[in-house]
Amino acid sequence: MTTKKSGRLYIIGAGFAGQTLANEIKARAIFGEVVAFLDDDPEKIGRRLDGIPVLGPIRDVAKLLRMNPADEAIIAIPSASQEYLKELYGILKKAGFEKIRILPGISQIIEGDAHLIQTRSIDPQDLLGRTPVAINLKESLHYLRGKRVLVTGAGGSIGSELCRQLLSGGASRLYLFGHGENSIYQIDRELRLLQEAGVGEKATLVPVIGDLKDAAYMDYIMGHLKADVIFHTAAYKHVPMMEENPVAAIENNLFGTENLIRAARKHGVKRFVHITTDKAVEPVSVYGASKYLCERLVLEEALNAESAAERVPGTSSGDLKFMVVRFGNVLGSRGSIVPLFQKQIERGGPVTVTHPDMRRWFMTIPEACSLVLKAGGVGENGNLYLLDMGESIRIRDMAEQMIRFYGFEPEEDIKIEYVGLRPGERLDEQLWGEDEIPRETPYSRILRVDRRSPPVTDIRSLSEKLKPICYFDPQKPRMYRNSELLRELLAESIPSLFAAIYSGAVPERVHG
Repeated sequence: MTTKKSGRLYIIGAGFAGQTLANEIKARAIFGEVVAFLDDDPEKIGRRLDGIPVLGPIRDVAKLLRMNPADEAIIAIPSASQEYLKELYGILKKAGFEKIRILPGISQIIEGDAHLIQTRSIDPQDLLGRTPVAINLKESLHYLRGKRVLVTGAGGSIGSELCRQLLSGGASRLYLFGHGENSIYQIDRELRLLQEAGVGEKATLVPVIGDLKDAAYMDYIMGHLKADVIFHTAAYKHVPMMEENPVAAIENNLFGTENLIRAARKHGVKRFVHITTDKAVEPVSVYGASKYLCERLVLEEALNAESAAERVPGTSSGDLKFMVVRFGNVLGSRGSIVPLFQKQIERGGPVTVTHPDMRRWFMTIPEACSLVLKAGGVGENGNLYLLDMGESIRIRDMAEQMIRFYGFEPEEDIKIEYVGLRPGERLDEQLWGEDEIPRETPYSRILRVDRRSPPVTDIRSLSEKLKPICYFDPQKPRMYRNSELLRELLAESIPSLFAAIYSGAVPERVHG
């Protein structure tokens, strides 16, 4: 079966990545014809690369092009700054390009491993935030070569991007663990297509459907998988939703993590990297509290691992390294404001913003995942690492930028409506607490967080108190799914949550 050519293609950037794409397109002629490179480099302008002319400067030559509906531009400059991408996008839109694709600036591409299958339509998140740090991903992932790697929440925004980047790590097996059948199917299929197109190395992909809350299953499956490294991203994450379902948040996030830790320790896992959030810092929501407790649980297990190593050097439990990586929001994650704003703009508005002064820290999902993978290799047992998020962004400014991305003017064409704080939200998030000290490390944009004093929360005692609320105990039937009691117990142990609940920032009565 012959596929119709898509039309004339213009590759923006005549460097190695652009030339690699052009060669792939030429070899598979069904994708269309590359008629020219557009570039600003005086040494390249006027030359022909494998028969394809290099035209430029881009700003000048784009005005002279005669577009037709099938014409398409592909931006192939992985090292481009955010400011330059914004400029390029404006130039191409004014030139009449309706179809603009981009080769994401992730580390595999910076190293020259560019493939057409990695391109995608440009969207607002490519133009928002700061320029991501360039990481030599293959070098960073050396510690995973030949290992069995398990990613929990592999179908989610962070988990799926970790899996894409892990293709370049040389792992022998990549376990895609998740509760949702559809999301795991989608990332499994996508990774296989990437492998078929030559992206990464030939790790064996193993999709695994399971539930962290099922302790017996987690023990069983970890015994069979024999994973060496775990990246734990799975969690219920939506703040207002978890305020309505607080027992589910604790059951899944805290006890699910506890089940995974216990199985990892028992079955010889060597490295456990837990992904956490700025909402765990002096939390004011149940979701934030659940992630705070997970941080404490993982770091306490790290101390246990050190104790085991001191008692019996060389034991499997002593070899296990636990670490935590914390960061703020990521652009474009499922359920985040970027896709919400997109849908609202497509409907003609209004775009809903919580408060004119609400601010958040943002980084791109690929950058966050590259840094997580880096931290997982260089991190030491018992450390909490913080990704340097740069400057916080006002949500109102982000809404205005997105409206302009789609060719409209804020307020004139698309209204912005302020809807007020939702349950569990606050105007500003914190990246570290009053009792925490961020310190520089030798690694760009990775900080280590030290504590001034031991935490006051007794995680083991609190966990025992919460367990009959999440799991039915015939000796304590009235406690089962009692969300009011759960909030009281959490507030007793977490002062910031106590203040939020009794100041009215969090609803007093919600579903279990």
